[in-house]
This record gives sequence, structure tokens and C-alpha cells, in this order.
Amino acid sequence: MPKDNIMYRLLILITVLGGISISCLSYANTVKVCYDQWPPMTIFPADESAERGFVIDMLEQIYTAQGYTLEYYEVPLARGLDMVAEGLCDMLPEYLLSQSAEQTFVYASEKTFEYASAFVIRRNDSWRYSGVQSLNHKRIATGPGWDYSSMSVNYQNHLDDPKNSHLIEIIAGYDDVVDRILQMIIDHRVDVYADSELVLQHVLNRLNLNEKLQIVRPGLEHKLVEIPIFSKKIPSKKRQQLIKIWNEGRQLIKGQQENDLLQKYNVTLSE
Repeated sequence: MPKDNIMYRLLILITVLGGISISCLSYANTVKVCYDQWPPMTIFPADESAERGFVIDMLEQIYTAQGYTLEYYEVPLARGLDMVAEGLCDMLPEYLLSQSAEQTFVYASEKTFEYASAFVIRRNDSWRYSGVQSLNHKRIATGPGWDYSSMSVNYQNHLDDPKNSHLIEIIAGYDDVVDRILQMIIDHRVDVYADSELVLQHVLNRLNLNEKLQIVRPGLEHKLVEIPIFSKKIPSKKRQQLIKIWNEGRQLIKGQQENDLLQKYNVTLSE
């Protein structure tokens, strides 16, 4: 075979192998992120705004600094959990700590944030939370797969108790669940809803509902601690590296850097 043909074929082979190597490297340096709509922490981008929320901004800041590209999947929470469990996503940036979840996912060591909770009720309602006994005869809204047990075991037991099922409304949807729950409170279809105080403030302000609804405290007994979860289906080496990058990056984002992320969305975390 002529020498020129050999050199040409070697050149083609090197180019092909190089392309495969670059493709594999690009894939290896991509983090597939599932997340649900939970403004202002996590937001689905829309025509009027490309913002994804301060948690996603922080996530991107941490991983892009290490040379990673983030690929987003905007899905309801229940679907996001399934996709991480199946290995279709590498991680989900915020989930509560629970023993059952530890069997399916691997938690990072560094939490995303801690959130104080509160309740939202109609403006003329004098009700206040003073334990689960104060919820008697109250119609409560929640979402599919939402677990409040880390904030209050008694509250979660109240939601799960079959004798209360006629008072518990489970609202499913893609990206407007909280919006619809608040409208249901206004319409007297449900009475109370518990969430992060920060979420409630954000939604009431965005929808201009402060004259119809009110946020009341105390909320549930403990703060909501949210931690990233990682798939057990992805290669162990990649998972360990992604967790390491998160843990180290989150430790560095404290103080003013953290405040800057929050101020971009005009929110402040309660102590």
C-alpha cells in the first residue's frame, strides 16, 4: 500500500478516535440535573424570564467553576425523584433528609439551605398553628410525594391518617401547584397550606395576594433542611466526584456570596 494512503488512513483514525475521546469527555463533564418548580429557589424558565432560581444559580456557579456543563430537566418533584433513582438524572439539588430516601439516593454532606416554615390562610381567618390538634376540621392542601416529617412527624402523621383523608387535598401539577393552592384557599376549597416562609412570601408578592391571604407563624416545629441527592445508578467514581465538588463548593459560598444570590431574587432567609 502506498505510504501516502497509510498516512491518510492513520490521520483519519486519529481524527475519529480524537472525536470519540472529546465526545466522551464532554459527556463525562456534563451534570444532568432534575429539579421541580419551587420559586424562588428553583424556577422553570419561561418566555418572560430565563431565571432558574437562586439554588440553580448556586449549583451552576459551583460546577462550572470545575469545568462542568449542566443539563436541566424541569419536572414535577415526583418525576424528578424517579429520574434520579433510574439514573436518567445525576442529581436533584434539594430534597429533605429521610431514611427511606437514603435507600434510593446518596445524599451530599453539605445541605443546600435550611428554611423556616409558615402557614398561609385567608386574610380574615384568626387560626394559628399550635400543634396537630389545632388542625382538627381544617382542610389542608399538599402535593403528591411531599414529606413534612423532617419538620414535624406529628403533622405528617396527621396528613397520612386515613381518618383525615376527607380533609387532605393532594394537588398535582407541572409548575403552578402553589399558585393553585393559594387560589383554592381564597375560594374556600381548602383552609391552610404549609411551606417555606420564603416561598409563601415570594408567591403572595408575585400574585399580589397580600390583601386576600396572610402568612402566619409559628410554622412547623423544625426547619426544613434541604440537601442534594445523587443517583446510585451513575458510576461510583463520577458520583463521588460530583458530591465532593458540591460539598467543597457549598462550603465556600457563605456570607456575602450567599447573600448576593438571594438578593438577586429579592429574598432573605429567616434566622
